[in-house]
Amino acid sequence: MKIKQDIAVSDSGFVFNPATGESFSVNPVGKEILNLLREERSPNEIIDTLTGRYNTDRDTAEKDLQDFIDMLKMYALAGSDE
Repeated sequence: MKIKQDIAVSDSGFVFNPATGESFSVNPVGKEILNLLREERSPNEIIDTLTGRYNTDRDTAEKDLQDFIDMLKMYALAGSDE
C-alpha cells in the first residue's frame, strides 16, 4: 500500500490532498505511520516499529494499522501497491 505522491503531510500532522482539496489532521502516531508508508515499509515493519515505540501489543497495533490504512483508502489518500 502506498501513499499517493501528491499528498502533503506537515510536521504538525496536517494532511492535504491537492486532488480533492480536502485536508485532515492526524495524531503523532498517524503521522509516523504515514512516514513509514512513504518509506515503503511493510505492514510487519510498521507493526514492529509501533510495538517498539509505544506501549501496545502486536494484535492491537495490527488492528489499528489496518483501520488507519482503510481510512486512508476511504479518503483517497492511498492507492494499491501496483
